[in-house]
Amino acid sequence: MKKIILSSLVLFGLSGAAMAQAATDFASVDTDVSGGVSLAEAQVAWPDLTEEAFTTADADGNGELSVDEFATLSASAGAGAATDTTTAPAN
Repeated sequence: MKKIILSSLVLFGLSGAAMAQAATDFASVDTDVSGGVSLAEAQVAWPDLTEEAFTTADADGNGELSVDEFATLSASAGAGAATDTTTAPAN
């Protein structure tokens, strides 16, 4: 019985991680279907995202990320740059 419970917990944990990864595509993050991703929507996908990092990614300054701006942020979030602006880039 303990094996079944443990296996279920492991599978649940792995499926949760896969769902978190899948939820970072533009259409999934743009929950209000406005065609742009707001800071609040982006922070659901990346809870550690700072307002400063979001503003930097918002190249046109309209308060929402376009598909291209989102792609840039997604690429940098994968490297950790979108959520940690205090760390200097490695040389």
